[in-house]
Amino acid sequence: MKLLFWTLLFLIGYCYFGYPLLIALLSKYFPKPVHKAAILPSVSIVIAAYNEEDVIKAKLENLLGLDYPQDKIEILIGSDASDDKTNQILQDFHSSRIRIFINSQRRGKMMTVNDLVNHAEGEIIFFNDARQHIEKNALKNLVANFADPTVGCVSGELLFAKADGATAKGVNFYWEYEKFIRGHEARVHSMLGATGAIYAIRKDLYVPAPADVVLDDMFTPFKIIQKGYRAIFDSTAYAFDSAAHQLFSHKFLRVMVPFFMLALLPLNFFMLSAGIYKTILVLQIIFYTCAIIGLLARNQKYGIFKKIAKLCYVPYVFCLLNFAALAGFYRFIASKQDIAWQKARKQ
Repeated sequence: MKLLFWTLLFLIGYCYFGYPLLIALLSKYFPKPVHKAAILPSVSIVIAAYNEEDVIKAKLENLLGLDYPQDKIEILIGSDASDDKTNQILQDFHSSRIRIFINSQRRGKMMTVNDLVNHAEGEIIFFNDARQHIEKNALKNLVANFADPTVGCVSGELLFAKADGATAKGVNFYWEYEKFIRGHEARVHSMLGATGAIYAIRKDLYVPAPADVVLDDMFTPFKIIQKGYRAIFDSTAYAFDSAAHQLFSHKFLRVMVPFFMLALLPLNFFMLSAGIYKTILVLQIIFYTCAIIGLLARNQKYGIFKKIAKLCYVPYVFCLLNFAALAGFYRFIASKQDIAWQKARKQ
């Protein structure tokens, strides 16, 4: 029992602290630079959309304003049976650079994306989401990395606007932490997941994703890495958004940590003979108490409750993200994961 306890505790600590330190050290002493150059290949911008009436017009105007030769860009929009005004807005938007595909029935994001890539004519596929604003020079900065023949996938940086509330601050903190890991992974060789709102690949490396894939921005880069190419992170290519409510170390352990946490607390109650176990139990109780307080105070913006929320937002969001991972795992094994995605909206 003691061995299991310490193993779980070590794996949780390694996943969130040990691995980031290790990958940072490796990137410092064993870097693998990317050889960038100012190249201008043809680019197909791909967006799968569902009920985006409030953002789709601004998104298209944003993409048409990118600093890139107009004759080298095409924009492919796939509306997955949207039932708001999205289709009408798309059809009223006149531009020879925009190609519209409307599904009469919902097929899911991945089937829509697969169809769009199949119709794409560019050498580079630039994946976007409908909501985020792309910085004017982002596309040029991304494609410059493809001058290096070893690079197959490039992810840009998603920046979140500052927002009040514990959840938004916690998500911002976690995202900065995630970008830290991805950046160092890319300097060693490859990151293991792209930023879905802003990443690009060589078209001839694209592998159609199964309809039930949820994390396409992990599936696609990983398939490219399997072919011997690098998936890298470029912090000079920006997308902007507002926060809404290596494989074993970075991805597998992240999925397993919620189960380790569930096992660690009850195990601790059976191991109180030594002082160290009592101390760890107290620390666990304090941590989860702070998470509960963070939950209850997450929307407080004034006085002492705002300070409490600020103090407790990290444990709250940490538990929130791990609970979401558990919920996702349950939906997966219970075959309740719908391929027709739902939109995340700002609160």
